[in-house]
Amino acid sequence: MAIMITDECINCGACEPECPNNAIYEGGAEWSFADGTSLNGVIKTPSGSEEDASADHEPGSMDVYYIVTDKCTECVGFHDEPQCAAVCPVDCCVDDPDHRESEDQLLAKKDFMHL
Repeated sequence: MAIMITDECINCGACEPECPNNAIYEGGAEWSFADGTSLNGVIKTPSGSEEDASADHEPGSMDVYYIVTDKCTECVGFHDEPQCAAVCPVDCCVDDPDHRESEDQLLAKKDFMHL
C-alpha cells in the first residue's frame, strides 16, 4: 500500500526530504516521475501507461503536502519503516486504504524508479 497525508497536515515539511523516491510534494506543486528518480524519456509506468517521465502532473492537493501513490514504496528497499510517518509530528502520514500493494510490488516499483 502507499502512504497518504491526511488533512491534519500542518505543512511543516518534515516529511518531504525524508522520502527516498521524491514522492512527497508541497501542496500546489506539480510532480513528475523524473523528480528524484533515474527515470527519463518515455517510460511505461507500473500501471501500464506510457508517458514522458518529465511531464508535469496536477498537484494531489492544493492545501497540504501530498504523496504521489505511483511513486510511494513505503520506503521498502530503503528503510525498515516509512520515513514520512516516522518524522511526522502530527501523525498524519498513514496507510492509504485505497492503494494496497505487496512487498514484492513495492520492491518492483522501487526498482522501476531507481535503475
